[in-house]
Amino acid sequence: MTTRSGAPAQPSERSGAPAQPGTRRTKQRAAISALLADVDDFRTAQQIHDLLREGGESVGLATVYRTLQAMAAAEEVDVIRHEGEQLFRRCHSSEHHHHLVCRSCGHTIEITGPGVTEWAARLGQQHGFRDIDHELELFGLCDKC
Repeated sequence: MTTRSGAPAQPSERSGAPAQPGTRRTKQRAAISALLADVDDFRTAQQIHDLLREGGESVGLATVYRTLQAMAAAEEVDVIRHEGEQLFRRCHSSEHHHHLVCRSCGHTIEITGPGVTEWAARLGQQHGFRDIDHELELFGLCDKC
């Protein structure tokens, strides 16, 4: 996975190495990581917690929140904001990408927008900004909804 700016991300738990020095590998973190490897759509921390509980894992909601925040900081998962909530997903692409997300069912497709990075840099430069970073998420209704 890469960062939003396109820089290579640190190795993830999927590769067997901790994402950052000092990252604790706990049973709960392993369970969350395994669940996210099997889930294709963005999910809230509450939804992830519910899925873990349904699967027999005993993990607290606060632990899920903390672990997801740590995984996001280590760039092991992507985070988007939708309707005031943070949604989490382990992406399949290791390249810089964006997401097309169904507002109804959450179905997510990873998309590339080659011109977006250049457009964002030009726009920033026009307004006196530098070191521009960007996030682009598109929301709509999928063909099944």
